[in-house]
Amino acid sequence: MDVRETVRRKRKPRPTLRFENEATGVVCGVDEVGCAPLAGPVVAAAIILPPKGLPRKLTALINDSKIVPQAKREAAAAALPDYCFISFGEASVEEIDSINIYHARMLAMRRAVAGLSVVPQLALIDGNATPKELCCSARTIVDGDAKCLSIAAASIVAKVFRDAYMRGLAEQFPGYGWETNVGYGTRDHRAGMAKLGITPHHRRSFAPVRLHLGLPLFPDPSMLPSVQDDDEEDQWN
Repeated sequence: MDVRETVRRKRKPRPTLRFENEATGVVCGVDEVGCAPLAGPVVAAAIILPPKGLPRKLTALINDSKIVPQAKREAAAAALPDYCFISFGEASVEEIDSINIYHARMLAMRRAVAGLSVVPQLALIDGNATPKELCCSARTIVDGDAKCLSIAAASIVAKVFRDAYMRGLAEQFPGYGWETNVGYGTRDHRAGMAKLGITPHHRRSFAPVRLHLGLPLFPDPSMLPSVQDDDEEDQWN
């Protein structure tokens, strides 16, 4: 087998404009970051790409934010506002603890779409759940950040935004490693919790934080809303 053919076979598909091109009217991509961390908000981004697409060099930087190196993520996030409409939405730690992380994620995405200066006709959303009361129609795409260019772009700007926020918190609350772990439950973060205690930015509805505080592992189920309140639709692949 030719070496070039082997490389082509191993190369993973990149996100494309397939889903945007299948739609009519203005389309935004939506993704969120920060569901799993023990501290900090969940952040969503909504982004509308230009009708003619992005420059080739910028497109090459865009992929699922989890696999794009930090330097390329930050370069893409810095360049995208020159070409796109972008809006961010957050759900705070207090909201996460009050309505649970699922609904907080839906809330952040709804706020991001509502904040766009141009009203979209369709939101392409990563995952298989649609937030209620969006200002437009929605299409869910499982693994959308690896398939859909506007969702991938949203995942990048959302991650860069949240990472920067957590680095800022790290200056106010040193010792938890937030400048590098951005709130995830890493060894250095847990060591900081054990040594320094819990901050106002820790999610008290999350099991490791609850255990540290001596609270029951699971909150009282009667205090939590059903996760079926938002629509879970069949994904379009």
